[in-house]
Amino acid sequence: MSEEEEDFVESEETQLTDDQKIEIAKWFLLNAPAGEIQYVAKDVRAILKDENLYKKAAEESFPSYNKSHLICLDFPNRSGDVLITSFSEVDKDEYLDPRTAQVAIVDHVKQVCKEVRPARDEELPSAFVEEYRSSMDAEIMKYVSETYPKGVCSVYCTKGKDVEEPGFDFELVVVISAARHSPQNFCNGSWRSIWNIEFKDEIQSIEVSGKMQVGAHYFEEGNVQLDANHECKDTTLIQSPDDSAFSLVNIIRHHETEYLASLQTSYLKLPDTTFKDLRRKLPVTRTLFPWHNTAQFSLTRDIEKELGIGK
Repeated sequence: MSEEEEDFVESEETQLTDDQKIEIAKWFLLNAPAGEIQYVAKDVRAILKDENLYKKAAEESFPSYNKSHLICLDFPNRSGDVLITSFSEVDKDEYLDPRTAQVAIVDHVKQVCKEVRPARDEELPSAFVEEYRSSMDAEIMKYVSETYPKGVCSVYCTKGKDVEEPGFDFELVVVISAARHSPQNFCNGSWRSIWNIEFKDEIQSIEVSGKMQVGAHYFEEGNVQLDANHECKDTTLIQSPDDSAFSLVNIIRHHETEYLASLQTSYLKLPDTTFKDLRRKLPVTRTLFPWHNTAQFSLTRDIEKELGIGK
C-alpha cells in the first residue's frame, strides 16, 4: 500500500460519524458555564457546519441545561416569571408557576417563554397543602429578597398534593436560584439551592434535606472555573402553616449562611495553603537553587560565552 493510500485509510478511520458529532456537541453545550450556553451554541454551530446536526444536539441539550441551571424566564405579558426545573415540569416544554397558578410554554433553545395558560386543577395542590405551600412561598420570598440580589425562588408540592386534611404525608420542594452574568467583565456566576421538605404526620416531624451549588467562571486572560456543592440535613416539628414556614426558612438561612461563610474562609486561605501545595518546595535535587552564585553551572558559562557577557 502506498503512503498516500495509508494516509487516506487513516483519515477514513478517524472520521467522526454524525452520532459522534452530536454527542460531542451535546457535551460542550451541557458543560457550558452559567449564562454562557448561547455563546457555546454559536461556536458549536459554526464548527459543525450542519444545521440538522446542530438542531438535534441543541434540542437534546438545552432542556437538560435549563433545568439543571434553574433558569428563570419572564412571561410574555410581564405578569410574572417561571423557574425551569424538573419540579415545575408538567409536560414537554410546559412549566408550572404555583405562585400565579399559570403554566408557561417555553422554547428551550431560545430560552424564552412563548405563551401562558391557566393551570388545571389536577396540576395544583389541594387547599390544605396549598396553605402550607403558600406560607412557605411568602417566607422564602422575604429571605431571598434580603439575601440574593436578583434572586428568584419557588415552592412546589411534589408528593401528596391531593391530601385534604391532617393525617397524611406530603412533600414540598423549595428552589432558590440567583445568577450574576457580566460577560463584558469576563465573569459569570450562579447560586442554586434545592430543599426537599417532607412532612411526616405520624411522627409530627418535618425532615429537611438541602443541596447547594455554586458556580463561577472567570475568563479574563485565562480560564478559571469554580464548581462547588454541599449537602445537609435537618429536622423540625410540624406546626401551623405560618409557624412551620418561619421555622423552615430559619433552617435554610442557617445552613446557607454557614456554607457561604465556609467558602469565604477557604478562599482566604488559598494563598497560604492550596496554591503553595501546587508548587514543588524543592527541586528534584532536594537542594535550594543558588541564585547568588549561578556561575558554577556550565549552562550559565555557556550563555555568557555566547552573548559575550563578562568580557
